[in-house]
Order: sequence, then C-alpha cells, then structure tokens
Amino acid sequence: QVQLAESGGGLVQAGGSLRLSCATSGRTYAAGWFRQAPGKEREFVAAITRGGGFSNYADSVKGRFTISRDNAKNTVYLQMNSLKPEDTAVYYCAAYTGGSTYSTQRYEYDYWGQGTQVTVSS
Repeated sequence: QVQLAESGGGLVQAGGSLRLSCATSGRTYAAGWFRQAPGKEREFVAAITRGGGFSNYADSVKGRFTISRDNAKNTVYLQMNSLKPEDTAVYYCAAYTGGSTYSTQRYEYDYWGQGTQVTVSS
C-alpha cells in the first residue's frame, strides 16, 4: 500500500526551471521519475535509492535535472533546470519494491502517481 502524489508541474519558458514534488505514503522505497509525451512511450528520467545515496539519470536530462529525497518529509523531488521544449510531458513518480537498489525500467515499478503536466514553451 504505497500512494504517491505529484505536484509542481506547470508552464515554463525554455531555459527556465521547475521543481516537482512527490508526496509518498507507506514504506520507504527506491523511487523514480518517468515522463510521457503525447504519442510516445513512457520513458525513464531519474531514479534514487531508498536512502538517497545514489541516483541515476537518463542521458537526455543528465546535467540538467536532479533527483533528491527527504525521507523525514516522505517526499521525492525532481529539480529541472535549463528546460527544453522536448521536456514537455506528463511526469510520473513511481516506487520500486524489487530486490535491487533501484531500477530504470518502467515495468519493474509497482506503484505510480497520477502524473503532473510540464509544458515548456519555445
């Protein structure tokens, strides 16, 4: 029984920044951010281990996005800087309950939030 709720999406101009939040409930698990643009498959963005000691990023966002978490607040964050129009998508937070420390694969995540829209204008 894990629940996740994303917030912080919105409209931003290219080059701008947004900070997404994922409020979680239940046990603490490794977490990931995924995104899905219209007509495209949901793709991996970033992942973080349960304690926040390790993170992993898709090449398309490396150096621009930062995933972090504050377990005392039961919240996972995605700081997005230098946003590009191609970053436009619905962003989802997900929890990984598997045996590894984290996962980059969509099908290995068991719990998902409802998504928050991020739109980057040119």
